[in-house]
Amino acid sequence: MTINSLATYRPKLHFAPKKNWMNDPNGMVYFQGEYHLFFQYHPDGTTWGPMHWGHAVSKDMITWEELDIALYPDEHGTIFSGSAVVDWNNTSGFFPDEPGLVAIFTHHLDGTEERPPVQTQSLAFSHDKGRTWTKYEGNPVLGPDTKVDFRDPKVFWHKETEKWIMSLATGQTITFYSSPNLIDWKFESEFGEGIGSHDGVWECPDLFTLKIEDSEEEKWVLIVSIGDNPEFDRGSFTQYFTGSFDGSTFTAEHDSIKLLDVGKDNYAGVSFSDIPDEDGRRIYLGWMSNWRYANQVPTDGWRSQMTLPRELAVRKVGEDYKVIQRLVGELNSYFSEKVDIDECIVEGTKTIKVEESYVDLTLNLERVDAEQFGITVHHTKEQHTTITFDSAKNVLVLDRKKSGQIDFSDMFLLDQEVKLENTDNVQLRLVVDSSSLELLVNGGEYSLTSLVYPDKACEAISIHTFNGTIKAAGYVSIPCK
Repeated sequence: MTINSLATYRPKLHFAPKKNWMNDPNGMVYFQGEYHLFFQYHPDGTTWGPMHWGHAVSKDMITWEELDIALYPDEHGTIFSGSAVVDWNNTSGFFPDEPGLVAIFTHHLDGTEERPPVQTQSLAFSHDKGRTWTKYEGNPVLGPDTKVDFRDPKVFWHKETEKWIMSLATGQTITFYSSPNLIDWKFESEFGEGIGSHDGVWECPDLFTLKIEDSEEEKWVLIVSIGDNPEFDRGSFTQYFTGSFDGSTFTAEHDSIKLLDVGKDNYAGVSFSDIPDEDGRRIYLGWMSNWRYANQVPTDGWRSQMTLPRELAVRKVGEDYKVIQRLVGELNSYFSEKVDIDECIVEGTKTIKVEESYVDLTLNLERVDAEQFGITVHHTKEQHTTITFDSAKNVLVLDRKKSGQIDFSDMFLLDQEVKLENTDNVQLRLVVDSSSLELLVNGGEYSLTSLVYPDKACEAISIHTFNGTIKAAGYVSIPCK
């Protein structure tokens, strides 16, 4: 490890803590002109340790101001994941004068020789826009349960039944509870047995509605993260279900496993609460890492970053419904000019010099007769990451074996692959930062998020073909100077 890695890998566009360890995003909420990002934080080291809630705020979700630690461990345990809401109507009784923020989080008490670990749900509230917090004197408000895994409460106000709904990760299911006041909780239902992936423990649920593209209809969507299982080479990942929710029970409309992100490095993501109705977006943010190697990634003095914020929607594809992702519009103001890639026929390799600390590539690729084609991000002359489309197999493959520092994990060397409907016409958006690539394919129908650790972000981008030609057109957006 060199001191240079402190600066070399630090992202320009993504949130990372100034120092020490970070994992899951927590308590994401919009209130009085600020986006709040709380996060799992270990203030005394760069590997996972006793969890606190770190805190940052932003006006645009790209540039963040890191604030003081919001929640510290106490007699009930360390502070695991959870959510935050605005109590607009003082249902809790904490806000007699004006609305404020309530955090709903898991207290985790380590086990002893006499008893297993205990996880319970607790509250804290803030009267000053999240700058200081008071823990509820009646904590915990829910639990303990017989299940060891009983955590990660995500809470929202369900207008139709006029009650708060909590989604809670309970082993390999999600359990729903309801409350009139955030304090007194009642069991509603349990979801997950015999459906979806059960390759690891279920974590970090989020339940919400999304508009269907080109329609006035909505779908309920349940996001569930799946913890690492050493028996498989995937590591941690996130699945989702589309369906319906009646205020008590979520019903999925499919048995298939749907992945929110096909890359290795998007986990534990949830959405912001209380985005204003006039905005109307459902905005998602994930932890950009994988539990298989999160404690070993080669940064110095700090570990982990978040994905860029993404707007979610549902697209009907045939008879299926897919969650799609688009990077938020606020990102565009961080780029000042575009380098056009005029429509051209590519046979072999076409290279575009970039030499920037971060770039945003938009590209349309139309296959003429190439067997394989794609793009290569040249970080340096020796280091590169390659994205290839195989027309015979209709697959996309991201190869980071020569992307820079890779020797900290065997799984980091494995290709990341996704099956596509076809590869005849492909639309790409790729954001390259100091130590990451975020790839959205076909208007966000596929998302692939991948860490990389090169000496530089990007010196050039090349379009390449094998055995044939393609048509290519697009542009590279470069940073504001």
